[in-house]
Amino acid sequence: MTETTGQGRPMTWTTPADLRAQVQKLWNKGELLRPCVLGQVMPARRLRLTGPNSTELADRFDDVRAWMKALGGNTPADSAPRWRIVSRQFRHRVLGECAVPDEVWLDTQDDALALIGKPKEAKRFITLVQYTREQQPVLLPWLEKRPLNALALADAWERLLQVVTWLQAHPRPGIYLRQVDLPGVDSKFIEAHRGVLAELLDLALPPQAIEASATGASQFCQRYGFKDKPLRVRFRLLDANAGVGLLPAEAEHDITLTQADFARLKLPVSRVFLTENEVNFLAFPPLPGSLVIFGAGYGFEVLAEARWLHDCRLFYWGDIDTHGFAILDQLRVRLPQVQSLLMDRATLMAHASQWGEEPQPVWRDLPRLKADEAALFDDLRTQRLRPMLRLEQERIGFESVKAALLTTERE
Repeated sequence: MTETTGQGRPMTWTTPADLRAQVQKLWNKGELLRPCVLGQVMPARRLRLTGPNSTELADRFDDVRAWMKALGGNTPADSAPRWRIVSRQFRHRVLGECAVPDEVWLDTQDDALALIGKPKEAKRFITLVQYTREQQPVLLPWLEKRPLNALALADAWERLLQVVTWLQAHPRPGIYLRQVDLPGVDSKFIEAHRGVLAELLDLALPPQAIEASATGASQFCQRYGFKDKPLRVRFRLLDANAGVGLLPAEAEHDITLTQADFARLKLPVSRVFLTENEVNFLAFPPLPGSLVIFGAGYGFEVLAEARWLHDCRLFYWGDIDTHGFAILDQLRVRLPQVQSLLMDRATLMAHASQWGEEPQPVWRDLPRLKADEAALFDDLRTQRLRPMLRLEQERIGFESVKAALLTTERE
């Protein structure tokens, strides 16, 4: 920390605030609480101290004495500071032998906690450790790793351990979260704490109770064997004849099925269009042997189990922007034969009056784009044509849409 002397000259000697800031950093890293988990006594810690050099000691002794007084040292238990100062001797040309602070030490955990006002928090953490040691000792490593996270969860900790204990007794239960019957625990509580519960359950459950391939909060149920609400696929039959025998003649051909039911479909279609814009989905014109699927951004993974799609010609129509190409690239992981529709340079340039801006472009490489797609994507991410350029799919003239769809019939 920089201070100014009475002569207006700056000095960078350690202040009490600097020392407290060092202790606060130890707290923020969890280093003052980890010994509580391990049953250890915190070793004495030396804090960084920058004091006057030999020239300053000789020439600015009044400033040095003021600094020493502010720094203090061992004081009664009910007053600050709580550190211990080790001094070194030096000889002043006028005053003779003198002592100046050379080291600062924290001797105990209590001193460190008092210095930053954290005794109550530490006491609460010790209570969490004791409770965990009694109920779920297997989770003590988590407390050691994330002591501040545990403190933040103190009010929920007992219920979290109840969930862990319940799953140990009922591995891969095959029920919905709503059906877990524990005092004070409901499905909203479990859903709100999926992240921390996943870390705890990974420690507490045997490997056979965990589906390791299911990761992230969205796959919590799959990972630990709960039923999850089924994913759904919404699609429109663009050929009325394709629904004969499946739907009443007067039925709307806007259909929503579960992912599993969609995967079992056997429809007389050879072309499938995918679009992430609902208006475009609804406006698709009739096309023989075709259907259109509505998706939301990066949400086309629901199609993974529909093996029959691999026998169809697939077309993805997205925005002409970096995210549109990123979705296309991701889609080709599962459906490599998918072609882009109305996502070319000619379409972009023909609709210059409809250009808009993309707020947060994608910068990463997209290895599954074709050469012409990759060239346009590169122009967009490097902003060669215009900064943050995008052309949203609903801004493309409908005559252009119909012309592009006719082209897919002739190919």
